[in-house]
Amino acid sequence: MMNSNTQKPVVLVIAGHDPSGGAGIQADIETIANAECHAATVITSLTAQNTKEVADIIPQKAETFQKQIRLIKDDMKISACKIGMIGSIELIDVIAKELSTLDIPVVLDPVLASSSGQAFADEKINQKILSSLLPLITVITPNADEIRSLTRATDLKEAAKKLLLLGAKSVLLTGADEATENVNNTFYSSECEAAEYHWQRLDGTYHGSGCTLSSRIAALLALGENLKTSIEKAQAYTWNTLEHGLKLGQGQAQPNRFFKE
Repeated sequence: MMNSNTQKPVVLVIAGHDPSGGAGIQADIETIANAECHAATVITSLTAQNTKEVADIIPQKAETFQKQIRLIKDDMKISACKIGMIGSIELIDVIAKELSTLDIPVVLDPVLASSSGQAFADEKINQKILSSLLPLITVITPNADEIRSLTRATDLKEAAKKLLLLGAKSVLLTGADEATENVNNTFYSSECEAAEYHWQRLDGTYHGSGCTLSSRIAALLALGENLKTSIEKAQAYTWNTLEHGLKLGQGQAQPNRFFKE
């Protein structure tokens, strides 16, 4: 019989692949492994990108994608799920169908565009995310641009309320892309008052901070932490990965997910 040392919470990660390792599946694996959980990964789309630009996006075929998720579901006890960049409406349909049979926390990082400006989604994908995925989501973690794109609301508070009305259980709105002195994040839930978090803005720009934040929340939820504690601890972890960031390419820096104090 296996002892406790052979067990780890499994986080199902459904996201795209970034060859630079700054964002996407590799960012998720590193973050989840650092939290002492296991990442079971299903890639939505391959990309051609580096730290400077995104040149191409190649979504998986829906049939193959669904087979991969089902095999993981049939084999492992999944404790949480993180969804990142998707790439096609067909894949959203598969994700919604497969997750509807699981009673687990689900974190959605709605990666609609790269930090260099390349679009990953169009209006049809945005609407499909709202109608099919949002009711399954424990917490969605958009930045200001993403929440405006999803909801067509200019006021950020109203945009967050719209996501709650459309079915999300909670929203962690991140503010790194806003022109503010500090980075201001806000947690919205229908069950409690909004909570604001203020973080020192670091110099430079970073590739993969959203992936890191959302994956860390999923890992902490898989470990049994409550949602509010998970989003607070995940923000602190993410800020530290950026403070200790790595300059590995000629473009944006990457979070150092195994930083040492």
